Amino acid sequence: MKATLLLQARTNSSRLPGKVLLPIAGVPLVVLAARRAANSGHEVVVVTSQESSDDILCSVLDCWGIKYFRGELNDTLKRFVDALEGADNNQVVVRLTGDNVFPDGSFIDELLLDYQQREISYLTCVGEPCGLPYGVSAEVTKAKYLREAHKRAVMSFDREHVTSWIAKKYGRNFFTFYQSFGMHQWRCTVDTLSDYLLVAKVFGVDKAPEKIPLNKLLEKLKDFSVDIVTPVPATRLVLGTAQFGLKYGIANKEGQPEEATVERITRSAIANGVQFFDTARAYGGSERVLGNVLAEGWSSRVTIITKLSTLEDCPGEADYSIVKAFTERSIYQSCYELQSQKIDVLLLHRTDHLTAWLGAVWETVKQLKQCGVVGEIGVSVQTPEEVMLALKFEDVSFIQLPYNILDHRWGAIIKTINKVRQQRKLTIHTRSALLQGLLATTQCELWHRAHCSNIAEVVSWLKNKAQQYTNGDVIELCLRYVLSQSWIDGVVMGVDNQEQLLQNILKTGKENWPERILEKIADGLPLVSEKTLNPANWKHNNA
Repeated sequence: MKATLLLQARTNSSRLPGKVLLPIAGVPLVVLAARRAANSGHEVVVVTSQESSDDILCSVLDCWGIKYFRGELNDTLKRFVDALEGADNNQVVVRLTGDNVFPDGSFIDELLLDYQQREISYLTCVGEPCGLPYGVSAEVTKAKYLREAHKRAVMSFDREHVTSWIAKKYGRNFFTFYQSFGMHQWRCTVDTLSDYLLVAKVFGVDKAPEKIPLNKLLEKLKDFSVDIVTPVPATRLVLGTAQFGLKYGIANKEGQPEEATVERITRSAIANGVQFFDTARAYGGSERVLGNVLAEGWSSRVTIITKLSTLEDCPGEADYSIVKAFTERSIYQSCYELQSQKIDVLLLHRTDHLTAWLGAVWETVKQLKQCGVVGEIGVSVQTPEEVMLALKFEDVSFIQLPYNILDHRWGAIIKTINKVRQQRKLTIHTRSALLQGLLATTQCELWHRAHCSNIAEVVSWLKNKAQQYTNGDVIELCLRYVLSQSWIDGVVMGVDNQEQLLQNILKTGKENWPERILEKIADGLPLVSEKTLNPANWKHNNA
C-alpha cells in the first residue's frame, strides 16, 4: 500500500532539548528515524514548526537529504493537515515521531497491510495490546479523517496529539501482530538522557543503523535492559517512599538511603512497570528527594500520590480562612518539593480532616481540584469505620488503608466497597503488607515492641503457611496473599535498596491465588490485637 509517512519532530523538547539532533551510531536521531522508516521504499516527510528554534533542525535535514514541511507551532493537527495539502482524501497517512528510531520499513509495511485488510479508519501500535516496547509506535489513518478532526476538534489535547479525536470517534484499533512478544513494559523512546544512552548503546557503532532489523534491536534491548526482571509489569505494586525521607520501619537496619540509591530504586521500579509512587508531607524529605530524582523526565511515567500535612500546627479554633491557608500551604509545598505544577493524587492524611474545622480542609481541597492543582482526591484511613465515613463523600476516589495477612478487620466492608465501585470510580491501595517489616522477622524483641502477646503462635503460623505455599518464603506469602485479594488495586511497598525492590517485584509477579487457596491459607489465623496491627501504638527503640 502506498502511504504518506509524516514524522513529527521539534527541537525544543522540554525534557531533553535538542534530542532529535543527538547522534545514534553517528546519525542524528531524527534522520535515523526517517531513514529507518523509509528503508523499504516509503517516502518520509518530517513535519516541524516555522519557529526559528527549528531552523537548525531543517538545516540538518537538508544536509541529509530528508524532506520536511514547516507549519504551525502550537497546533500540531493543523501542521499535519497543511502538510497533506493536495493529497487525496483517501490517502493513507502514517504518523511517526522523531524520538522513536526503532520502527522500520518492514514494520510499517506490516502495519499498513493490517490496516488495509481490516478496513478500519484508525490503527495504532502502542501499549500492552501490541506487545512491543514504548517507542515502537506508529499510527495509521487517512487524510480525510485528519481533515475532519481539524475542522471539529476544539480541545487542545486533541489538537496537540493529532489523532486522538479520530480514535475517540472511530475507535482505537490495535496492531496485535507482535502481541506474543510481551515487551510492552520495555522502553526504547528517547525522552530523557538515560533513554538516549540506552538507545545509543543498543545501536552501537553500526555503519548502517538504518538497516538493522527491528527484531535484532528488540533482542539487544532485552540484553541491555538489565533492570527488567519480570515479563509481567508490576502495575499493582506501589512504591512507598517513606524510607526516602526518614528512617522508617521497625526492622529497618540500613537507615535512610542515599539519593543515588533512591535513583536506582526509582528507575528500576519504573522500568518494571510500577505506576504509582506514594509519599507524604510527613515523610521528612521524601517529597524533595523524589522530586529531584524524577526531575529528568521520569515524572511523566508515574502517578505521584502524596498526603496532606497532618495540620497539627493549625489552631483548633481557626476560622475558615486560616484553615484554607494552612491547607493550601501544604499542597503548594508538595508541588514545590515534587517539582510539579499539579498533585496527581492527594490524600488527606487523617480521616477527621473530612469534617474538621466545619469541613474547611475538605472544601479547600475540592476547590484546588476544580482549579487543576490537584487531580484525584482521597483519604488515608486506619480502620473500617473510617472507610465507611470516607465513602460517604462522593469526591473521594482514592482510599489507602492498612492490610496484611494477619489483619482480620476488613471483611465486613468489602461488599460496601464493591457496591460503591458500581456507582463511581474508586481505587483501593493498601499499605503495611509486611507490617513495616515485622512479619518478615522472628526477633522476639521487635514483636514485643509491637505489643504482640502470642509471638510464638504467630511466628510459627507464618512459617508453616510459607512452607506450604511459598517454599518457606514468608515475604512472598504475605505479598501474594494481599495482592490476591480482588478488592485491592495496589499494594504500597517500601524498600531500602534496589536488590530488595527487584526481589519483591519477582515475588509480586507470580500468579494470584484463587479464593479457595486464600481460604486455606487463612485457616487457623492467629488473632492479634489492634495494638499490634497499628504501628502508631508500637514502642519506640528508647521506650
